[in-house]
Amino acid sequence: MGHGVPQAFNGAGDTVTPTKINFFYFWLLEIPLAYVLAIGLGMGGSGVYWSIVTAESTAGLVAIMLFRRGKWKEVQV
Repeated sequence: MGHGVPQAFNGAGDTVTPTKINFFYFWLLEIPLAYVLAIGLGMGGSGVYWSIVTAESTAGLVAIMLFRRGKWKEVQV
């Protein structure tokens, strides 16, 4: 998760939310999905590509949803 909404959390002083998003969507979704698609299903590099697209898109949508909830406004810096 590179830019955009996750960085807005950081800018607001909420470093926990983007850390959790990154942990879940990178370590628990993107990497295992890349393995399954690339090796398990024999898709090779295309499987890795699709795991990145899937994980990053999903993480972005979740980040937008969490940002709209507004809990980041309650973080004490």
